[in-house]
Amino acid sequence: MATTEYTVTGMSCGHCENAVREEVSGIDGVTGIEVSADTGRLVVTSEQPVDDQAVIDAVDEAGYSATRS
Repeated sequence: MATTEYTVTGMSCGHCENAVREEVSGIDGVTGIEVSADTGRLVVTSEQPVDDQAVIDAVDEAGYSATRS
């Protein structure tokens, strides 16, 4: 298992968290997602190390910005 942490900007509520969760869950190999609008923290757990750009693109698709922490 691999765990990767990102900082997400622009989230302000539970709907924001759900939008990010929905997009990131579509990435192959992702087994767990923890996301918090309060802290701007996104933690992705996966079977293999996940492609950072895939996560950043998924968060962008949800309408927010992400950088690897």
